[in-house]
Amino acid sequence: MKTYTGYLTFNTAKKQEFINITDQVEEALRKSTIREGLCLVNAMHITSSVFINDDESGLHKDFSVWLEKLAPFGKDKYQHNLTGEDNADAHLKRTIMGREVVVAVTNGKLDFGPWEQIFYGEFDGQRRKRVLVKIIGE
Repeated sequence: MKTYTGYLTFNTAKKQEFINITDQVEEALRKSTIREGLCLVNAMHITSSVFINDDESGLHKDFSVWLEKLAPFGKDKYQHNLTGEDNADAHLKRTIMGREVVVAVTNGKLDFGPWEQIFYGEFDGQRRKRVLVKIIGE
């Protein structure tokens, strides 16, 4: 069995953004030369996320509105923020959207369903963060 480890880095301009990272993950898969296996994509920060969904701007706006209703930004709303932080909402948003995804690799390609794409979700941005891409297989 072969393995490949790569990292993607992000420093978003906004506090919250959704970035389609499918092309970068596919490039990592090409570099790995793995034809059959699994690809793990993992947000390595507790205020960011990796998830699979449709690349449609209306849906992304819906995510933002929905997440803000579930975990609104506000220093006075959370116990975590009493420690001097202001990002408790970002921790909750990450928990809702997920930490990682695993995609099957079949015949050297990510084996997606219709419309599926991989996204990096940032909820406490404007600083450098990493995403792990780990591919295992033959």
